[in-house]
Amino acid sequence: MIEELKKNIETEIEILREISINFSRLDYANDLERKLLTGSINSLSKSIKLINNSIPDLLKDVSPMKKLRVVSRRPKKEAALEHVEFKGIRSDVKVVLRKKDKARFFKELSINELFIKKLKKKSKTGDEEKYAEFKAARGYVKLANRFFLDTSIRLIKEGKFKSLLGQIKKSNIDILFESYIAMILFSTLLSFFAGIFLMVFLVFFEVGFLFPFITFYDGSYLLRLAKVGWVVLVVPFGVFFLLYFYPSSEQRSLEKKINQELPFAVIHMSAISGSGIEPSEIFKIIALNREYPYLRKEIRKVLNQINLYGYDLVTALNNASMTAPSKKLAELFSGLSTTMTSGANLSEFFEKRAESLLISYRLEREKYTRLAETFMDIYISVVITAPMILLLLLIMLSITGAGTSFTPGQVSLLVVGVVALLNIVFLWFLQIKQPVY
Repeated sequence: MIEELKKNIETEIEILREISINFSRLDYANDLERKLLTGSINSLSKSIKLINNSIPDLLKDVSPMKKLRVVSRRPKKEAALEHVEFKGIRSDVKVVLRKKDKARFFKELSINELFIKKLKKKSKTGDEEKYAEFKAARGYVKLANRFFLDTSIRLIKEGKFKSLLGQIKKSNIDILFESYIAMILFSTLLSFFAGIFLMVFLVFFEVGFLFPFITFYDGSYLLRLAKVGWVVLVVPFGVFFLLYFYPSSEQRSLEKKINQELPFAVIHMSAISGSGIEPSEIFKIIALNREYPYLRKEIRKVLNQINLYGYDLVTALNNASMTAPSKKLAELFSGLSTTMTSGANLSEFFEKRAESLLISYRLEREKYTRLAETFMDIYISVVITAPMILLLLLIMLSITGAGTSFTPGQVSLLVVGVVALLNIVFLWFLQIKQPVY
């Protein structure tokens, strides 16, 4: 019976481990997940109680002294214990139970399996957060490293691309600084050959707006080469500057999204700090909250410096403020660090900062509303009225034959194309200026 008792205890330890995991998931679960996890915890707890019921019977025949064998003529009683095996999703359960508890034990484990299936089904729909893993360079970046990694390291040691380093850190681009420089150099080289190909194409062919769109060039090729020779230089320079300024544009986009979330997050922090909770726990709650998808990534940088690097909260805040994509977030981190160092009231600091950020948020919303009204007037004038006047004018000119050789069909197609292009430009601009909330 010692082996059976040992097996029961090991099973209980596994069940307790699963209960502990479910309890830890309760901290950041939504209402539906909380119900499923609570039900799983209850069914597992009842399963442990049923296993414990068999322990007195298992210990009944356990003794430090060897018992004498007694021969009895009475009929042997049926054993009250039974070996039970249950195949679950995560693991198989093998225990010794009382016969009367067998049905209840299977019922509780089946309930737990049902909750686990629902949780897994919910995670497959995309509710759970996906964590990106850091992987070695591969694909295009690996190819760029093969040709230009040594060159990029040498340029960095010489002091080149200093401003780009800070932009890459602030833009949260998952690529090493040296690899990004190698990718810029490799892309510039490839674009140089692409520019040569494009120049040769333009020397021998002409591109027009009317059908046929591409025709053979029948003039002087040397004169044509002089006209399109600039393509060889413009294409690689354009690619270089596009990749060079991409991190800064990504950082500005990230700053805009963080600034939209920051007022509400600081209000949340202010409410939490009023309960007298430890400051690092405030950041942990915000980092686990799914309502701030962009801000919590920056909050996790602070927690990583505390948990992984062993920094204190003040040092972690100062370090995070130097690489924060948003100026307002950097000011919040540095102000919070100063407040903690001076021993001032943390709740009062959050309350005043939340008030100032909320005022700034309202001003931004009012600014966008006025901008949308202005562009509505411009849209009516440019996209609706002007094309109609232009269409009538071109039709009149084509009928009289004065100054244009376009047919009415070509004029209509041209005007429709211009209107469609203007609509795309207006929608793109409003999308850029539109706040997240």
